[in-house]
Amino acid sequence: MMKGMILDRYFRAANYLSAAQLYLLDNPLLERPLADGDIKKKIVGHWGTVPGQNFVYTHLSNAVNKYNQDFILISGPGHGGNFFVSNAYIEGTYTEIYKDVTRDKSGLVKLFKQFSFPLGISSHVAPEVPGSMHEGGELGYSLAHAFGAVLDNPNLIAAVIVGDGEAETGPLSTSWWGNKFLNKEKDGKVLPILHLNGYKISNPTILARITKEERKKYFEGMGYEVIEIEVGKGGIFPDHKRMASAIDTAMKLFERGKNPVIILKSPKGWTSPIENTFKAHQVPLERHQIDEIEKWLRSYRPEELFNPDGSFQKDILDFCPKGDRRISANKVTFGGIRYLPLELPKVSNFAVDIQNDTLPKQDMLILSAYIAEIMKLNPNNFRFFSPDEAMSNRLYKPFEVTKRNWQEELRPTDESLSRDGRIMDSMLSEHMCEGMLEGYLLTGRHGFFATYESFARVVDSMLFQHAKWLHQTKQLKWRTPLPCLNLILTSHCWQQDHNGYTHQEPGLVSAMLNFSADIVSAYYPPDANTLLFTMEKCLQGKDKINLITASKHPSPQLFCCKEAELAVKKGYYIYKDEPTADVVLIACGDTPVKECLEAIKIVPNKRVKFIIVLDINIVATLKFNVPTIFVFHGYTNLIKALNPNFTYYLGYQEEGAITTALDMRILNGIDRFSIAELIAPELQSKMQKKKSEHKKHIGVFGIDKF
Repeated sequence: MMKGMILDRYFRAANYLSAAQLYLLDNPLLERPLADGDIKKKIVGHWGTVPGQNFVYTHLSNAVNKYNQDFILISGPGHGGNFFVSNAYIEGTYTEIYKDVTRDKSGLVKLFKQFSFPLGISSHVAPEVPGSMHEGGELGYSLAHAFGAVLDNPNLIAAVIVGDGEAETGPLSTSWWGNKFLNKEKDGKVLPILHLNGYKISNPTILARITKEERKKYFEGMGYEVIEIEVGKGGIFPDHKRMASAIDTAMKLFERGKNPVIILKSPKGWTSPIENTFKAHQVPLERHQIDEIEKWLRSYRPEELFNPDGSFQKDILDFCPKGDRRISANKVTFGGIRYLPLELPKVSNFAVDIQNDTLPKQDMLILSAYIAEIMKLNPNNFRFFSPDEAMSNRLYKPFEVTKRNWQEELRPTDESLSRDGRIMDSMLSEHMCEGMLEGYLLTGRHGFFATYESFARVVDSMLFQHAKWLHQTKQLKWRTPLPCLNLILTSHCWQQDHNGYTHQEPGLVSAMLNFSADIVSAYYPPDANTLLFTMEKCLQGKDKINLITASKHPSPQLFCCKEAELAVKKGYYIYKDEPTADVVLIACGDTPVKECLEAIKIVPNKRVKFIIVLDINIVATLKFNVPTIFVFHGYTNLIKALNPNFTYYLGYQEEGAITTALDMRILNGIDRFSIAELIAPELQSKMQKKKSEHKKHIGVFGIDKF
């Protein structure tokens, strides 16, 4: 059989399955005319992007066989999930995992009915779909995920279907620059395929309306060799020939060390009754148009593709790659063949000896030595990401082990840049850092993202999407457990006396804790030793997002190594016990801890029980029969929601800009004087005088008095 014929037969099979998933409840092979009872009562899903993505999948499978090459496929327009389900079903992977969805007539009925149906499956390329590592529900992250996936995966090609609507999003627009960070020898390759079908939900796309020459210049300016083809006009066999040639050209460009991008121009809703219009975005036909639906489905000639029992004809099965080479069966997208833990050094080797060293320390600087050793021990499966902030966030020591990744021109004035660098710090994009880290983790490796606390909010929606992914994958036994996504929030709101108000935003934790504790944890280690043990715990975990808020400025050290380990294990520590306490004082965060300790010194005659909380999830368990003051790093609404039983809640109140560190705390009411007033109301007048005295002092000298 000619190659074009089998490509067409496979393509038609994938399109038939994809369209039938939208509409059919029964009569899967159209053995009789369609009746009202054969059609779903409510048609939900998308079609416009689907045939183009089936076309790409067909040709990538062909390339797997032709080049004996591992491919994964990331679908940016993942709302067309029926395409991926169809291909996984043809390849057999779907039935291997979901054994009741057999490759026969009864299996086809189940396959079609379950799609976008109550108690069935999502209409997106969801975690339930074998071969998926990116749902694509929220657009913009596909290309960054691909670049992260191929880091330290030199034999892998990640093909990415980028929707031309998706290409207008901010995260995707910046992701094209990911080609500047792939080492040609040590990393894999990314093949972006821009699916130029011309329309979004109800508008044309920009890239489709500019000229071909403008598109070419746009991508050439970002370092890509452009291969543009158009299909859907002059017959399907020439279309297949053009696409096969485009893949061949891309593979040759890879061999020459170049970065290809394929621009696939196809009609929106290709092969359906509604083409080349935004109206094909979702379902081209309504359920009452039964005759038109039947005519459309029969246009794929299913009788030529299936045997009478509903199984696929042999040539279609023979065309599919075999075993783990099937795109839907590639274990990279499952999270790896098995979970591989990091080799971690002993925390005690890096801990501060507070008995013999009483000087203030920079917690992040102490942590950096631990991170550097992890990078030594795990040279191929551990990286950290930061948007040009690694040095600012005091992650100095890893630079003694490796350098920043940089594949472009090097100049004598540059510092710490290298072609072989493993520190992903050279691009100022939170979206790119988060996206590449997610791609790295989703394929079974380990790492963390360190950024300014306030600007982590740039990627909070990405974190939400990752949390939703984890929530679903934890229920899928066939998926490999994933390393935790660890986010270090530093340069935090209480350490922005020079940057000011724009750099004060502690709300990411409040937003993320809408997820359950088995999906998201938030930690506030108050010193270097607790930070070390917190990081160890997070790097050993699975299937979770961990938010770690840490100080980078010199600060007092509180816990010896053994105490720190216990505090992290329990999630809290009774720093000062008082069996018959007048008041319980609870602090969460390095700055609240410091101010509470100072407040206790002001009220020596009061019996104060002082508790330091490290794990925010234990707040709900705390209950006392005496007045209780909770002093929190962030917004108090979070603590009130977790535990409404405390007497006073102190925290960040959106006050303060360019001022001193202590004045910031006074303005927000978490300072030692305000806390002392609550513990001992009789000191109110004295404490107010202290605040006034301090305000006058900073106005004259520009530094804190106390």
